Parts: sequence; structure tokens; C-alpha cells
Amino acid sequence: MAPDAVVAPDERLSWPRTVGIGMQHVVAMFGATLLVPTITGFPVTTTLFFSGLGTALFLLITRGRLPSYLGSSFAFIAPLAATAGDGAAVQLGAVLVVGVALAAVGVVVKIAGSKALDAVMPPLVTGAIVALIGFNLASTATTSYEAQPLVATVTLVVVLLVTVAVPGLIGRLGILVGVVVGWVFGALTGAVDPLRMDALREASWFGAPEFTGPTFQLSAILVALPVVVVLVAENVGHVKAVAAMTGRPLDDVAGDALIADGVATALAGAGGGSGTTTYAENIGVMAATRVYSTAAYWVAAITALVLAFSPKFGALIFTVPSGVIGGATLVLYGLIGLLGVRIWQEAGIDFTKPVNLMVAAAALVAGVGDLTLTIGSVELGGIVWGSLGILVAYPLLRVLSERRRD
Repeated sequence: MAPDAVVAPDERLSWPRTVGIGMQHVVAMFGATLLVPTITGFPVTTTLFFSGLGTALFLLITRGRLPSYLGSSFAFIAPLAATAGDGAAVQLGAVLVVGVALAAVGVVVKIAGSKALDAVMPPLVTGAIVALIGFNLASTATTSYEAQPLVATVTLVVVLLVTVAVPGLIGRLGILVGVVVGWVFGALTGAVDPLRMDALREASWFGAPEFTGPTFQLSAILVALPVVVVLVAENVGHVKAVAAMTGRPLDDVAGDALIADGVATALAGAGGGSGTTTYAENIGVMAATRVYSTAAYWVAAITALVLAFSPKFGALIFTVPSGVIGGATLVLYGLIGLLGVRIWQEAGIDFTKPVNLMVAAAALVAGVGDLTLTIGSVELGGIVWGSLGILVAYPLLRVLSERRRD
């Protein structure tokens, strides 16, 4: 392996190195994946189980061409919170229906082909969506950073130094090394929550996930259905981002990606887990390591399934200080946002054209500022409004622009 060599999706490093990269993906997704069930009240180990199972199904359905981890989707937090009084079974029914609807969209995309996808989501649109997804998470990173600035700074410095200056495999594990060093530093300086350490000591080593079946209630389903728009945007953005990073055309696998995520979300709703989505954190890891091997994601999926049966490990992850998460995500989320800019660059988007400039500007500010508006009982955040805004506004304004020029 040369220092700047790229490992393609259908390639892999030696198995010990692949396991190391896979474990780094586990570390990257763990905090966010477990945060969603913590907020919504869903069982943590059950969500982790369906996350690992969903990732394995995703790799199978996309035939190993698209590296991705399916973690808990933050888009489900608002509708699940809005329907909390209806009970977990009703919430799971809504998650299941969203999954089925997403899979149906995937079937349409697969039948219509990549040209139809390009017509709906050209490079200007997909670049903006990828960018706003990354930058929308910026406040989350800075909030965690501000909570423990010293620990966060140590973590950030280690991530930057190891990734940039250290050769070989260690350099590609910069995120993992930074998290470990940050955790150790936090433990030595008293930044680790003692209550979480007590929970770690009391947690059992082995325990089966808790499974629950769904029931269906129309009002809860209607509240959750807008999440489909976010999941489509995140999935297509993921496909475009990976294509930009690897230099391989992947539009023909976009339909499979949507189907796979829909199936994974439906399964989670059928058994007690939170809905899934392609994970931005893992895009950041791939951008930092230049390792896109799907073998590493098989390691991550299997690891998640195994750890779902160990409450002890889940408790261990929860001991990671906020500052460590802030230091690592300050880089990861920025990398995601810049991938959107890279899509624009490689497509040669001309921002001297007012239509390109105006719609991208409005979408990015909606996403970065996390514009949140409520329609009825449904609260929609910046990713939804930014994605919807540019999806609707760009084709209309482009037609008007062309008519004016004619």
C-alpha cells in the first residue's frame, strides 16, 4: 500500500487491517446510532441489532458495490417524539410503513434508471444535499466540543496529526486512535461521567435484545411519512458522495440502495428497532482513510450484531466523553460537507449563473441554520427544507432562466 493509495469497494486489505478499519467504522457510528434510541426510548441493543442486520442486507442487495453502514436515522426523532403517547407498538408500525414506502421509491428508481435520477437530482442538487447534510450536523459537533474543550482539543489534534503525518495503517486509523487517546485523557482528567462508569460496572456481559411487534395507527403513520423524503435525499447523497470519492459511476445502484434501506427500516419497525439510514459519519471515515472496501463494512455489521448481545459494550461506548465525540466529529462532519463541494467541482457547476447560485445558497442556509418549521403536528428540520427546497426550486427556476435567455 502506497501512502495515498485508494482501496476500492471490491478490494480489501489483509484481514487484520480490514478488521481494524471495520472497528473504526463501528466507533464512528456508535455514538449517533445509540443516541437515537436513547432519545426516543427504544431499546439500545435492539436498535444496534437491526443496525447490524440492516447493514448486512444492504451489502447483499447492493452486491458489494456500495460501502455503507446503516445506523439509526435522526429523521425519526421528531415523529417518534410526536407519537410517544401512542405507545412503542404504534411507533414501530409507523417506522415499518416508512420503510415499505422507501423501498417502493427504490423500485421506481430502479425501473426508471439512472437517467431519471439524474433528471430529478442533477449534480447541483445532489452536491447541495450532501453539503447541507454534513454542515447541518456542525452545531452538534461544536456543542459537544464546547462541553469539554480540553478533551476535544486533544482528540482533534491527535486525529489530525495521525491522519496527516503518520504513515501506513495507523495513519488510516486516525479517527479510532484519536477517540482512544481522547478517552484515556478524559479518564485521567476526570472528564468521564462517574454515573456511566457505575453503569458500565453493573452491566451484564451477555443479554438478548428485546423484540417488540408493531401495530398500525393512521395518525402516527401520517406524522412519520415525511421522513421518506429525508431518507431518499440521504441515500442518493451517499451514492453520489461515494461515487465522487471512488471515481466510479454508481447511479445504477441508487435504486438498490433505496430498496435496501427500506427493507432494513421495515425490519427494524417489525422487531423493535429504530429506522435506519446510510451514515454520514462513515462517509467521513472513508474520506479520511481512502479505504472504501465493503469487506470492512461486513466486519462492522458482524461486530454490531455480536455487540447487540452484550449490554456491557453498549455501556462502555456511553462512557466516551462528549469532548471526544466533539473533537472527532468536528472533522468528520466537515469532510461530509466538503464532499458536496467536490461533487460541484467535478461536475463543473457554474456559479456565475444566477439560478445555480441562488437555489444552492438558499438550500445551504436552510440546512446549515437547521431551519425548523411545523406543519400541523409534524416538525420538519433543515435537511428536509433544504432538500425539498432545491429539489422543487431548481427545475422550476432553471426553466424560467432558460426562457428568459431565449
